[in-house]
Amino acid sequence: MRSRTLKLLPGNDLRSCIEKVGVTSNSSGFVLGVVGNLSRAAFQCPGRSQPTVLEGNLEIITLNGTFSPEGVHLHLSLSDGDCQVWGGHLEPGTLVLKGADILLALIGEDQLENTNHINVSKSTPPRIEIAVLPGCPWCTRALRILRSLDIPHSINNIDNEESFNAIKQTTEMSTFPQVFVDGKLIGGYEALASLRQTGELESFR
Repeated sequence: MRSRTLKLLPGNDLRSCIEKVGVTSNSSGFVLGVVGNLSRAAFQCPGRSQPTVLEGNLEIITLNGTFSPEGVHLHLSLSDGDCQVWGGHLEPGTLVLKGADILLALIGEDQLENTNHINVSKSTPPRIEIAVLPGCPWCTRALRILRSLDIPHSINNIDNEESFNAIKQTTEMSTFPQVFVDGKLIGGYEALASLRQTGELESFR
């Protein structure tokens, strides 16, 4: 295991930045600690159909959870200007205000082979890729489907104009999420929900 400090700048998407660590390092790991604040927080409260979104000067209290090349599972708690504490499952669209420092623990693939984590696979990449926009509710729902069924998937965060224009030119779609199976575009949220309804989605485990 090795540690890494992740320094985020104003406007960075908290969740997207941690997701990129798992992808670029090809490692899994977990959050050890965090200090920082947010201008916008998006999180899923238990029993709610839509994410809760807060804006303002928000202080991060805790951030914990795991990350891997296939995605993240993170829980956030924060305080607003009235010292009211909020928290839930971290969603895309959570933006850094002045800065944030995150301490991560990374476990490389060679170390993962010696653990009992049954979902690790070195040779077989996920067959499903999903392109998402920060703050997109349909993207959040699509990711929730994949995570609830424990379906391996990779995430392409479309978080700037350049990446948006590039994928729009490739797929000729401007709506999100965009779901790919074995590199081929199958559609958006409705296509993924249809695979779930027919039971076909579970075959991608």
